[in-house]
Amino acid sequence: MLLRLPTSVSEAQECLAEGAVPVGGATLVWATWQREGFPELAMSLRKLPQANVIGAERLGAAVLLGQMDGRVPDVLRRAAGTVGTGAVRRAATVGGNLVGSALRCLLPAALVLDARATVLESDGVRETDLAEVVAKRPLLLSLRWPAPLACAYRKLPADAGAPPPLVVASALHAGDAAGEGTGYGVRVAARDGYEVFEGSAVHGADPEETLESLRATALGELPAAAWRVVRPQVLDLLARER
Repeated sequence: MLLRLPTSVSEAQECLAEGAVPVGGATLVWATWQREGFPELAMSLRKLPQANVIGAERLGAAVLLGQMDGRVPDVLRRAAGTVGTGAVRRAATVGGNLVGSALRCLLPAALVLDARATVLESDGVRETDLAEVVAKRPLLLSLRWPAPLACAYRKLPADAGAPPPLVVASALHAGDAAGEGTGYGVRVAARDGYEVFEGSAVHGADPEETLESLRATALGELPAAAWRVVRPQVLDLLARER
């Protein structure tokens, strides 16, 4: 297997055109390759500047989960910190988790930040939403989002071999949930099993009304046990706005 390490977007685009397989940290593909055979050409983005940025409103796809610290919103940092073991976090990448993993542990956190994805295709770079990233699995270069006013994250404990644990993430934004207009908006995302549910609401004076608005979204499909986690997290988040 030949591994290419492009240092520019144009070089990465050439690798894609040549059929290079994105490798990321290889934590999810190595066992498959050992079983089914290695590709002739692979590509890692660890030398590409655009894929290695870490900041308050942007994160590169080649960033290792173990590198995520106080430079990124707390909801992302905490989500990354719950993935696997320390050895896994020192190898696994943001892009691998969001695009290559069935669990997508970072997805709820990215959703509540209202993150947009920059992806690379054979015909160039473009921006898209996370729904397309999950459905079509393009080559992810980076994420960007508007800085939240506050955010929260909780992952319930789980026994080895048990179904994926419940994850709840939330963020408070200035304006509506998309950061537009006046007032405040709250976004919530929850992973229940392998499914991710999300919803947003404009927050007025009454937190209970905000919760009811969230229940009217896809979040209303969550079981009662999940809402026992969602409810206090949202109430605590809204209390920080006062």
